Amino acid sequence: MPSFKSHIVSFVLRYSRKKAFASPENLKRWIAAARKTEDHHPPASLHQRFDIQTRTVDGFPVYEIAPRGDEQKRILYLHGGAYVFEITPYHWHLIADMADRLGHGITVPIYPIAPEHDFHAMFGMVGDVYRQMLDETEAEDIVFMGDSAGGNMAVVLTMMAAEEGLPLPSHHVLISPGLDMSLSNPDLFEAERNDPWLGIPGGLEAIRMYSAGIDRSDWHISPIYGDLSVLPKTLLLTGSRDLLTPDNLIFAQKAREAGVEVDVVHEEGMFHAWPLIDMPESRRARQRIVTFLGESRSPVRQDRKTRSQAPSAEAAAE
Repeated sequence: MPSFKSHIVSFVLRYSRKKAFASPENLKRWIAAARKTEDHHPPASLHQRFDIQTRTVDGFPVYEIAPRGDEQKRILYLHGGAYVFEITPYHWHLIADMADRLGHGITVPIYPIAPEHDFHAMFGMVGDVYRQMLDETEAEDIVFMGDSAGGNMAVVLTMMAAEEGLPLPSHHVLISPGLDMSLSNPDLFEAERNDPWLGIPGGLEAIRMYSAGIDRSDWHISPIYGDLSVLPKTLLLTGSRDLLTPDNLIFAQKAREAGVEVDVVHEEGMFHAWPLIDMPESRRARQRIVTFLGESRSPVRQDRKTRSQAPSAEAAAE
């Protein structure tokens, strides 16, 4: 049974954040208001707990939370926000919890967002971040983690890396990802009524703003239509009251059919991106993530694209 706190959070979301996704006009108003207050910097409490360094890639900030001790593993965390909203303290507190409990280094790109920027700028920047990570860390020690739009970006980035012939990350952790941005599944209309947060009209506007005219059914926008066989072992967390869940379950099935090992946490009564909010259900979800990433690395499948050999020195230099 969902916790009392989850009911309170759901109620607040329905009468606040869901309004942003009720129409294209509402989304634009919320974006304009958000730009006046958004702040991508980690909260002061994180600086007290971690060694956090900042650099820039393609003119945008990248935060590096140092790993604990001699831990070599690193997480590339891609935050959600419908491609149009900045990272929030909720993201930072989840990132801090993962850094504490796993001891991994965590790389957090503050990637360019829409409507000021588009798909090409976003993936140009995060692609460069990943290439720089590969200069310092073996791909088998890298995890892609993302929530919502960031979960979409994690999958697309892996597919783009595979196409480029780069080594691929060892694991994915996808929290309420948006994997079919065509939003064409008829089951979504019922899911939308049950979702206290997301709405189809505003969601379609966000996709229009960032997609740079690419068709919504193209795998660069909707990775469910791409080559899923290149994906690594994946943990997918999705809730029964999330608009995106019907497509997430389809994605998991398709990925398994493509030979990918996928673990699904389908939390009854949970809304979009619930692991970001402090409540009993999120604590269970975070423990599942820690357990998943704490497991020994699975053997690399020799038939997986780009995994059988490292790129040449010439390719790596490009």
